[in-house]
Amino acid sequence: MSLFKGMTHASFPSMSDEIPDPNRPPSKSQLKRDALAMTKLGEQLVALEEKQLRQFSLPENILDAVIATRKIRQHGARKRQLLFLGKLLRLIDASEIDTQLLTLNTQSKEQARAFHKLEQWRDKLLADDQALTALLNDYPNIDHQHIRQLIRAARKEEQQNKPPSSARNLFRYLRSSIMTEE
Repeated sequence: MSLFKGMTHASFPSMSDEIPDPNRPPSKSQLKRDALAMTKLGEQLVALEEKQLRQFSLPENILDAVIATRKIRQHGARKRQLLFLGKLLRLIDASEIDTQLLTLNTQSKEQARAFHKLEQWRDKLLADDQALTALLNDYPNIDHQHIRQLIRAARKEEQQNKPPSSARNLFRYLRSSIMTEE
């Protein structure tokens, strides 16, 4: 006779219901999750630009492993090197690195958001005359004459099917004016 007769899968106690005991070592599954998290952290470090990577205070062996991983192109070898990098990251307290990566990602998302906002302003200015009034209300320090000239030139280029160099100049001017004001 089965002890579990009549019990469904949902009625079994799950591992997540248990209260972790500080005296017990972590489970094998938890160790695997931690190892995978460190490997993913290593992948993020490898994906960073050189300038961004230098901002981190990484130990020399981890920095060397990141640089070596970047040089590897073969899939299998790269995967092994990423696993090695994850192992090195498990040996140190990587919470500071994780926090720095999170901050860096937040900053880049804010920059992308600001960039899209500027693109939207440029597109509105080229499409509608009322957008200029709204822009000047939001940013009163912008040079009225210069921006009108840029808008006129960009619209003229668009009508003549020329490359949008004036639209680019308008975007650059918006970026320099709005970014310095904010």
